[in-house]
Amino acid sequence: MTSPRTPRSDEPPAPAALRKSLGLVDGFVIAASSTAATTSIGIGLGVTAGAVGLHLPIIMLLAFLPILGIASAYSRLNRVEPNMGSGYVWVGRSLSPWLGFLVGWIGIVSTIVFLAYTTTVTGSALLQLAGEGGLHDVAGLHLDPDSTAQSTALGIVVLVAVTFTAITGIRSAANLQKYLLVFEYVVLLGFCGYGLFAGPHPFSLDWINPFTIPSGQQLAQGLLLSVFCFWGFESSFSVTEEIRDPQDASRAGTITLFTMLGLFLLGSFAFQRVLSLDELTGHGAQGLTYFGDRLAGQPLAALPLIALTFSAVASLQSGVIPTVRGMFAMGRDRTLGPLWTRISPRYGTPAAGTVVVGCVAAAIAVLSLVIPRVGDLILASVNAIGVVVAIYYALTALAAAARFRGALRESWSLALRAVLLPVASAAVLLGLGGYLCWTFYTSADHFEISPDNGWFMLFCPAVMLLSGVGAAAWAKWARKSPYFVTGRSVPPDPLAEPAPGPA
Repeated sequence: MTSPRTPRSDEPPAPAALRKSLGLVDGFVIAASSTAATTSIGIGLGVTAGAVGLHLPIIMLLAFLPILGIASAYSRLNRVEPNMGSGYVWVGRSLSPWLGFLVGWIGIVSTIVFLAYTTTVTGSALLQLAGEGGLHDVAGLHLDPDSTAQSTALGIVVLVAVTFTAITGIRSAANLQKYLLVFEYVVLLGFCGYGLFAGPHPFSLDWINPFTIPSGQQLAQGLLLSVFCFWGFESSFSVTEEIRDPQDASRAGTITLFTMLGLFLLGSFAFQRVLSLDELTGHGAQGLTYFGDRLAGQPLAALPLIALTFSAVASLQSGVIPTVRGMFAMGRDRTLGPLWTRISPRYGTPAAGTVVVGCVAAAIAVLSLVIPRVGDLILASVNAIGVVVAIYYALTALAAAARFRGALRESWSLALRAVLLPVASAAVLLGLGGYLCWTFYTSADHFEISPDNGWFMLFCPAVMLLSGVGAAAWAKWARKSPYFVTGRSVPPDPLAEPAPGPA
């Protein structure tokens, strides 16, 4: 039995609890919006095809397998210790506080970079939509959807709007995303389903044969890009303290993952039936627009572009939400400052942190103007995020294996699910990330800010990781966070201890 603890006078007040207002559907909507199937299909398929050619279906399926192992690790950990900090909490408890902090930091930084480039993608989609509506010039300025400057400026306006909706209430944000998702999926299923049967290019068994991919480097890059497409399913775990039944967070994440697999396979086959390889790789952020134009005339051809716009807007909003929740958990442990634990008395959300995240994402979006073309910006961002996401997924899976290692003494089936599958999934992701970093390093002999320069592609994830080490050192020795002493996070209820895992 745990007795109430009287805080010392030098301790900060316990952070207020967030409101439990969400259900299973809300968790799914947040995770599905964060994964952003329409954006991944409309933009990610073209980027991935640039690495592996016409092998999109098998690459998506192969990437799903380790992600399924990661998802099982998340679900098992959430079952014994539901916490909005998710990997940050679990890795710190089971492996090392330093690694736990790094997982939390990577999640924050990678999502903020994602928000920055999605801001530009959203602006680009709106400019494409304006062009489809006949608006090509404004006050003498020619509207160019492939201009990073124009797309970023317009996208920042949208980012401000979605940040405001994330402040006013997570329930209202989830409701908005629900309607956007319904429209997106109806359009995706309609156009991809039609393209699957009406496309001019015949089916080929080569599409599902990974052994005909030209090189190991292309296979590794394609798999890592595909892993990035599934990234976001874990957003449901970031709101586990706001879901009435925490186990609904696990169910929502699993449902999201299988939904994404179905949509990605449908989109992969449909795009390859309708578009040639040159068409797939040559249209960058405008790939879904071109796909729609090949299948229908106006105004129907504009529907995929509208769906892409809705997806980008929803993923901006859903990207803000889990990032701030992760920082709330870290602020609760004093590994980050008290700003992140301030709850708005009016809305019951971490409003101050939400505003700061939106501002930082907008600032990074402006800094990205050094890459003038939207397509190049997407490629650079996706590769960098893919490497660090592979690391934090792998560490979370290893934390699950360490925590449930007692299953090795119980039964083969339990040992397989609780220990061996997470370890195998982590090994695959770490191997992919390491191999890709090595190819980046050996592919260049000078540094240049370009997605074609290997040293630049290696520099971006390296900055994310090294900044995390510096922030961890500050949290340990300047903030003197007890997290680095005990390796344990403050539970959601300050008087409660997390449920212990199996031996």
